[in-house]
Amino acid sequence: MSKFVGIELGGTKVNIITGTGLNDHSEMIRIQTRDPRSTWQEVIDTLRSLQVHQGEFAGIGIASFGPINLSVRDPNYGTFLKTPKPGWSHFNLFAPLKAAFPQAQIVFDTDVNGGALGEYLWGGAQGLENFAYVTVGTGVGVGVISNGKPVHGLLHPEAGHILIKRELSADPYIGHCPFHGDCLEGLICGPAILARTGKAGEDLAYDDPLWGILGGYLAQLFYSLALIASPQRILVGGGVGLNEPVIKAARDEFHRLMGGYIEALSERSAYDSFVRPAHLREKAGVLGALSLVG
Repeated sequence: MSKFVGIELGGTKVNIITGTGLNDHSEMIRIQTRDPRSTWQEVIDTLRSLQVHQGEFAGIGIASFGPINLSVRDPNYGTFLKTPKPGWSHFNLFAPLKAAFPQAQIVFDTDVNGGALGEYLWGGAQGLENFAYVTVGTGVGVGVISNGKPVHGLLHPEAGHILIKRELSADPYIGHCPFHGDCLEGLICGPAILARTGKAGEDLAYDDPLWGILGGYLAQLFYSLALIASPQRILVGGGVGLNEPVIKAARDEFHRLMGGYIEALSERSAYDSFVRPAHLREKAGVLGALSLVG
């Protein structure tokens, strides 16, 4: 049987599995995301070690944070573009991986498209052809599946960087994003929570009023996605996105913003099924990466 690898390259960690899908995969290996060269070399060394025991890999799928070049005809395929992750801009992932594993098919997509594909095949989007996957953690990523396929174009969806309305009196924080300051990601990502409060999100009190503010910001993304992409469902992942007070506040504000305009979402109760936590949670991205080649 052919051997396949799924790699989810995230802002804080790299997840690696081998196998073919949800019911056939190895234990997950985790590597801390550091500087690009040492991190990617450790990934390659790990794959070499796995290959010794498992045989040559037929394919390696990588679901990576971005922005990243996904045009297979471009000589810079698999290379980061300008990214908020310090030190990673213009680092080429493809060349050293192909040099180490010349026999393997290597396919890239974004980490959120990977998560979306995982949910489409095995999770909360089964049976849907059009949906959005939103993850809020170290950054904010949005994967859009249209007619069963991830959306690509000039780049790939980077809706985490949309500009939103805010009340400066309630939240004067200037924003974390090095490109846009107070874009959505700059306001609700994990580092932005730490900068405001001095605490990581997991250490913040359940009833801290900041959760409601962040949920209100997230609702503006949901509102825009509903009107632009017309998804059948929005799935939410990530440590911040899966926080219950954030999702509740986001659903409440999303309902208020929509104002009954979309009839299928006219009642508040409809938002509980329209905006759902991702089913596969931490496995969504790495399983989606595996599906790129498996």
